[in-house]
Amino acid sequence: MATRIEVTNDMFDVTELNEWLSLDPQDGAIVTFMGKVRTLESETLSLYLEHYQGMTEQVLWRITEQARARWSLNHIVIIHRIGEILANQAIVFVGVSGPHRKAAFAAAEFMMDILKSEAPFWKREKTQQGDAWVEAKQSDQAALKKWF
Repeated sequence: MATRIEVTNDMFDVTELNEWLSLDPQDGAIVTFMGKVRTLESETLSLYLEHYQGMTEQVLWRITEQARARWSLNHIVIIHRIGEILANQAIVFVGVSGPHRKAAFAAAEFMMDILKSEAPFWKREKTQQGDAWVEAKQSDQAALKKWF
């Protein structure tokens, strides 16, 4: 079992992350999710993400521990970018490996749902019309409720 948590300004290497998740021949499933900055109807140019160093990483570790308590998992990775991220660029990567696909799919979805609602990131959206803070969405809160 291994866990990787990173909050970084840098772009991550999806190939390297998939190779890391694939290290154990006992694992029959690898599930990954990569989120990217969408343009939506406001024509987003970029997002600027801030976080509280130390607190954010602690929440991400807690999310992985909750996932391990629910499912049999081997490798877990959460990489979240901060700073200015341009539209269409990757912002988050979540991956898990484990013996069975159902557990791996459920764990990846669980971790993203919890991350979206509980990880302390503040997002400022930049558009042609100006900048604005992004507020929490009702859909993210609804997704959170299905797990508790």
